[in-house]
Amino acid sequence: MFDPKQPPQNLDDIRALLRDLPEADTAARDAVLAREPNLTKPAGSLGRLEEISLWLASWQGNAKPRATRPRVTIFAGSHGVCDQGVSAFPASVNQQMVENFINGGAAINQICKAVDAELRVMEVALEIPTNDFSREAAMLDEDCAEAMAFGMSAVEPGIDIFVPGEMGIGNTTAAAAIAHALFGGTPADWTGRGTGIDDATLERKTRVVGDAVILHRNQMNDGLDVLRCVGGREIAAMAGSILAARFLRVPVVLDGYVSCAAAATLFKMREDALDHCLIGHMSVEPGHKSLVEKLGKKPLLEFNMRLGEGSGAALTLPLLRAAAECHNGMATFETAHVSTGKDS
Repeated sequence: MFDPKQPPQNLDDIRALLRDLPEADTAARDAVLAREPNLTKPAGSLGRLEEISLWLASWQGNAKPRATRPRVTIFAGSHGVCDQGVSAFPASVNQQMVENFINGGAAINQICKAVDAELRVMEVALEIPTNDFSREAAMLDEDCAEAMAFGMSAVEPGIDIFVPGEMGIGNTTAAAAIAHALFGGTPADWTGRGTGIDDATLERKTRVVGDAVILHRNQMNDGLDVLRCVGGREIAAMAGSILAARFLRVPVVLDGYVSCAAAATLFKMREDALDHCLIGHMSVEPGHKSLVEKLGKKPLLEFNMRLGEGSGAALTLPLLRAAAECHNGMATFETAHVSTGKDS
């Protein structure tokens, strides 16, 4: 059983947690299903808002779903694979962007202000790049577990909704390698331009992704092995936060390609591991659409975004808040003295 005071020490500890995932709260779900048909509106007329309120209640374990205390957490990590020239920006941008987040100057700062969400930034050993996974595994077992445990600490009881975001130059290369290792296909199926690389860099990035999966394939036996071999510390932290949220009954809104790649490592361990998650938006990073399809989910927004930082997912928070308020605040036909059309 998950105990925040006893963080996992290795990936086998994480595997044990994945075997013991809590299910949705059926009592809360049944209460929402019973109340919904009595609200003053035609049945099903609020579309996905009705699905969202049911989802929130089921995973919060509360017949009155809440969206008043959302948190966005940006996990920042550094990738050794950047040495292969796979990104348009140098790794030094990582620390510069973290300072920008702290100073309130990034897009996610403005979005969180606009949607009334708390923003936190967590550096995941930012000064220590992972190993270059084109040459060796990105992390040792214990290092990967430590990063996941760090991510778990980001989720606390009392949060209504959790959005895991990320910052890490080179992490779309890691996301592509994770997706390729988990779901097959060709390296080109999963590799895109990230922050805007040119054709030569895209060719090099695609080659690195393919060669890395071949290099590590004999030791990648499950999703956590994939995460360890070709992931990153911030990606592992996101995966850990998603897992902790399940145990703490905090629904999760996933962001773009990197966020969903982190989640996919859990999905390949258990296909129901992401039932407490929605996907906020569809990134224009080409591999994201395929990854979303593999996860069997439908994003809430499609705004042609590819920023990361949790930005697309954060934009959905007003939708979740509206869904909760509609369910909780609407009158019933009986209390409003409105005819159902069946009274005659």
